[in-house]
This record gives sequence, C-alpha cells and structure tokens, in this order.
Amino acid sequence: MNVLIVDDEPLARERLSRMVSELEGYTVLEPSATNGEEALALIDSHKPDIVLLDIRMPGLDGLQVAARLCERETPPAVVFCTSPDEFAVEALQASAVGYVVKPVRTEHLHDALKRAERPNRAQLSALTRPAAESGNGPRSHISARTRKGIELIPLDQVVYFIADHKYVTLRHEAGEVLLDEPLKALEDEFGERFVRIHRNALVARDRIERLQRTPLGHFQLYLKGLNGDALIVSRRHVAGVRKMMQGL
Repeated sequence: MNVLIVDDEPLARERLSRMVSELEGYTVLEPSATNGEEALALIDSHKPDIVLLDIRMPGLDGLQVAARLCERETPPAVVFCTSPDEFAVEALQASAVGYVVKPVRTEHLHDALKRAERPNRAQLSALTRPAAESGNGPRSHISARTRKGIELIPLDQVVYFIADHKYVTLRHEAGEVLLDEPLKALEDEFGERFVRIHRNALVARDRIERLQRTPLGHFQLYLKGLNGDALIVSRRHVAGVRKMMQGL
C-alpha cells in the first residue's frame, strides 16, 4: 500500500515516514506534502492508497482537503492526524473516520492503516460536508476554522446562526465562530432543529425561552444561554414562531 504523508511540520513528516517505512506492506511516497494544495497535486500524480493527513495546516486544512477528495470517484483512504487539544476526537469516532492522535504511536498507526479501506467517501462526507450534498443525514458537529485551527462544535451546543454578508456567525455555549456556509444550506440541513426568525437568523428550537413584544411593537425572542440578550423576530416570521412555540 502506497502512503502519502501530509504535514506542515518537517519533524512530524520525518517521524511518520520512518514509522510507516518500518511497517511491513507499506511504502512511503516521496515527496511528502507540506500543505493542502501540495497534497491534492500529489494525490493526482501519485495516486496513493492511503493519505496520512494532518488536520491543522496553513491554507487548505485537512478537513478541506478531505472535502475535495469526497468529490472524486476513487478517493484514497484517509487517516487524520490530530492533537487531542485542537480537535474533537469524539466527532472522528462518531464518523467512523480513521485517525491517530499526536504524538503518534507505532501500534496506533499500524491499526489505523490496517483499518483504512478505499473508498471511504461516505465516512468523510459525514464529517466534512452538509447532508444535503452527502446524503448521509444531518451532521452531528459543525466545523469552523479559528485561530486554534479546526474546531468542531457539537450541534446540540449551537444557540443560533446569524448571516452577515458572506459569513455566518455561529453562537454556541462557549462563544462564537464564523462559518463559510450559506444560511439557506444550514436551514435545509438542520430545519428540524432550528427555526428561522428573520431573513438572516436561525435559532435552536430547544433554546427558545419566550417571545416578547416591546413598547415600540417589535418582537424579541429570548433564548436560553444568552444571559438575557434577545434577538429580533421579523413581522413576517412572528406567526410561524408563535405556532412553533405552541408545539414545544
């Protein structure tokens, strides 16, 4: 099995290369890739069986590379390399995606490589792409690029999505992140768990606390987890929100 290593850290690449070379039945392809763009180019030219893919990289990160691979007819198997403090490992487990945690141990690497099968588009799609595109049901986590790298926010911790120009702000229990996903796509995917209250806002149904009319005649929606802050409900959506709240 031919293995392509993708990592922006030279020492990590060297260590993985040495470990894979010591395992019977695997050959390390040269050169290795130092970023996502190089990885896609080398995958096209070398056709590896397995890609050892670092998640946190400058430019295209590992999840974005995996999403691109999902679009191919015969993608290589992917084994993600991640650190426990920068990525939600439980999300990888839930998606049945192969992964190893840094610092990588030989026995864990061997097990991950043995489990890797091609194609694995379904597993990667469940982790990296909206359900409307992948056909595998709604995601359990939302991935976002932050200064920490790639963060996965469990869907049950999301309070609301608000669109602002080309980005969407996701508010969750521990703060906010920006998403590069259209609000309409999020509504299509998660419509059973979120309700539209404004042309630019979706809120979690189970976070709704009360709907209140202001002295000026506007409607405000109070949500659990916002510490008393409220969101404006447009007049167009008031009736729908009221009807939905009656069924809660």
